[in-house]
Amino acid sequence: MTEPLLEVKGLQAWYGESHVLHGVDLQVHRGETVTLLGRNGAGKTTTLKSIMGVLRKRQGEIRLSGKDLMNLPLHHIAYAGLGFVPEERGIFSGLSVHENLLLPPKVAEGGFTLDEIYHLFPNLAERRNSQGTKLSGGEQQMLAIARILRTGANILLLDEPTEGLAPVIVQRIGDVIRALKAKGMTILLVEQNFRFARKVADRFYVMEDGHMIDTFRADELEGRMDSLNETLGL
Repeated sequence: MTEPLLEVKGLQAWYGESHVLHGVDLQVHRGETVTLLGRNGAGKTTTLKSIMGVLRKRQGEIRLSGKDLMNLPLHHIAYAGLGFVPEERGIFSGLSVHENLLLPPKVAEGGFTLDEIYHLFPNLAERRNSQGTKLSGGEQQMLAIARILRTGANILLLDEPTEGLAPVIVQRIGDVIRALKAKGMTILLVEQNFRFARKVADRFYVMEDGHMIDTFRADELEGRMDSLNETLGL
């Protein structure tokens, strides 16, 4: 197998004095969709925030295309090619959809054009002149993803993209992820909705109490269901 696009080794992280990640290892190869599974509080979101540099009290190795990101300032990490869509989405609620899509900086070649965004997200095309405050939760999530796609980031970190969304919107988010996979996008996904995750992921990691306790491919999933049920309470 080729060298991983993103590689994390021995990642430790703290919130204040609280030690929350304990030697996390993971790899994501170019073009893969990898999902982090685990109960609430397992450390999944903390892992994304540590990779992105939002959480600064951390130790270990984080490499993107072989480049060490550990000591880079946050804005330099974004320009290295990591695109983070946080659980709280982070759109500019007072601006229109179209204005939100004009703001993201270009971090690399290959970012989606506005026409490509509106083709991928027809809901946003219909609401292009609507303020962020007027959008549904699903439309806000689509806009948050779309903004990152505009930058040219070569790996997308998605934190709970389907949380609180209606089933029809969850299905649409799944369609978007599959379309991005078809275009070669690399995705690291944190997701509580196991039924959703199993339909889009190539590989899975399982976290518990800040530790990575298992990893397996999608074609190994059926043989892991008993242990997943015990760990995740499916």
